[in-house]
Amino acid sequence: MAFWKPGTVAPGSTIDRETGNEDALAASSANQYAHLSLTSQRQRLPVYKQRTKLLHLVERYPVLIVVGQTGCGKTTQIPQYLFEAGWAAQGRVIGCTQPRRVAATSVAARVAQEVGSLLGDEVGYTIRFEDLSSPTRTRIKYMTDGMLFREAMLDPLLSKYSVIMIDEAHERSSYTDLLLGLLKKVRKKRPELRLIVSSATIDAQAFLNYFNSNIDGADRTQDDAAIISLEGRMYPVEVAYLDEPVTDYVRAAVKAVLDIHLKMPAGDILIFLTGREEIDRCAEDITEQMYDLPAGASKLLPLPLHAGLTSEQQLFVFEPAPAKTRKVVISTNIAEASITIDNIRYVIDSGFVKLRTFNPSTGMDRLTVTGASLASLNQRAGRAGRTSAGKCFRLFPEPALAKLPKSTPPEICRSDISLFLLQLKALGIDNVLRFDYLTPPPSVMLARALEFLYSLKALDDYGRLTRPLGMRMAEVPVDPMMAKILLDSDEFSCSQEILTIAAMTSVQNVFVTGEGGEGAICEIEKRKFTAEEGDHLTLLNVYNAFTGPGKQSAKWCHSHRLNFRALSRAISIRGQLRKYLQRFDIPIISCGEEESQIRKCLVSGYFKNAAKMQPDGTYQSLRDRASLSVHPSSVMFTRVAPTGYVIFHEVIETTKSFMRDITVVDQDWLKEYSGGYYTSRASQRAK
Repeated sequence: MAFWKPGTVAPGSTIDRETGNEDALAASSANQYAHLSLTSQRQRLPVYKQRTKLLHLVERYPVLIVVGQTGCGKTTQIPQYLFEAGWAAQGRVIGCTQPRRVAATSVAARVAQEVGSLLGDEVGYTIRFEDLSSPTRTRIKYMTDGMLFREAMLDPLLSKYSVIMIDEAHERSSYTDLLLGLLKKVRKKRPELRLIVSSATIDAQAFLNYFNSNIDGADRTQDDAAIISLEGRMYPVEVAYLDEPVTDYVRAAVKAVLDIHLKMPAGDILIFLTGREEIDRCAEDITEQMYDLPAGASKLLPLPLHAGLTSEQQLFVFEPAPAKTRKVVISTNIAEASITIDNIRYVIDSGFVKLRTFNPSTGMDRLTVTGASLASLNQRAGRAGRTSAGKCFRLFPEPALAKLPKSTPPEICRSDISLFLLQLKALGIDNVLRFDYLTPPPSVMLARALEFLYSLKALDDYGRLTRPLGMRMAEVPVDPMMAKILLDSDEFSCSQEILTIAAMTSVQNVFVTGEGGEGAICEIEKRKFTAEEGDHLTLLNVYNAFTGPGKQSAKWCHSHRLNFRALSRAISIRGQLRKYLQRFDIPIISCGEEESQIRKCLVSGYFKNAAKMQPDGTYQSLRDRASLSVHPSSVMFTRVAPTGYVIFHEVIETTKSFMRDITVVDQDWLKEYSGGYYTSRASQRAK
């Protein structure tokens, strides 16, 4: 590996100061800010006066923007302060949203322990396909921002909540932005509702401008929003860079782990990579390298952390490492700001992140590996300075910083917003163009999304939500394409099979992979379930085999190189999706051996994601002629589509644009079931 050299740190960043953002805050009007400190539950008594001040500000200002770095206690302590002050009396609930489910579940578990409650009773959480809360007893409720938005579809005024805290708002997820706009409208009908917006950066000023109706006024006593700065002790973090770039940052990360383990004092390691495949490869390489450690050296415990894990698997990273063992958490950007893992002293940063981006010219969503923003890099380095002085090793040269953006663009401006527009309309907001967005999405993206929803028959000729199809699509907790497929499945007599496919595509990495001889065994086992028609029917075969008599066991999964936890979760998700179909009185029937009915049904939702095979073996999207390749994990990677046409679930962009979850279809089906999405001219061009 290239040689490490110390780096400099940008002034004002999270890693070179003991309290966050004070310089920037001081530059603004002092009347708009209040400063206080929060500590953990173990030191509650000394901060009683500061708690009193916080509660006074909640009473005084309907909207508070809280600035404080992850780990200062805002997520765990503020809801408890509000609870003790009576904000959850008379059946009311204190809600706190998180952009990621691992944060919602882990923080809820921590707070339940601190208040002496069983998780799911006084303190609970709700994430997609999992609800551990009581409708009558839960007083502090943590949830993903998407789940609170869905709650608003049933109760537009969110009437059971007295205080709602939007945590980690600086991450600017699409649901966070939509919630902010929705809550701004709700407050006009419910002025007693208190809103707390948490941000780890000085972008808090943008939130203040958005909520304060008196932002241009001279009399600050008329403000209805204010910013609070929470001081959090930040230990110094030394940042080091490589002298020259590396061609394989996963391999470089493994070598850095070994160097730290053999040369550095005790302390756990946190590695930032971009996705599941890189994380699994890194964990496997670390495990193999442990056999070469010197005699008497302590062990390494690699632990993955990404959105594809179950809640139980994600919580493993918070457990203390066994004796004589150094924990190595290998994570996506999920560990960047939403959670705090104790005893992390060393951070290894690849400098990359996988972002979902939408290209309105092609109409396709892509997962693209790109350079992380400067704000993200500083957040990552700060993970090493929570409990003691730490070190951050960046796997790139320092001059590369000049090419990186300052912050990550809001998700709503770079992703397909079809689902969000559908749900806004379900809330009665028909004119989505005039919705009060914190950052409005580009008009071309709005137009493309509305066009696609019309093709799905979710919108009528006037842009209004169709009934019952459009309303039901907004309610089902899957993307609009899969929702359409589920709701139409009875017309193709395959609702049993589509339920299974919807559940299986909601989990990740059903098949276990390996290297060398183990990899060959995994491939042989996978072939036992492979369907010539593609990945969706292959997943159906896996599920049917797993749920067969006497086969639903971890032992059976291990022998066939299948992920037992992923399949168990698919069973749970399928059961919940089945309840939606039952509530909508949709018959749950099977097509038997008529597998073509399943593929036709898939086309009715995934027609936008259609591609035609080219003479060189690659594919070209039908509508916009984008060049696409088959992902190596697909069963179609070594097969040729006999019809020449396929539909796919998503595109992942690394060295190429790869299609994932592919199914072979007929050209005539695309014209018949696309709702006019393909014009006659486009159809002629595709021939």
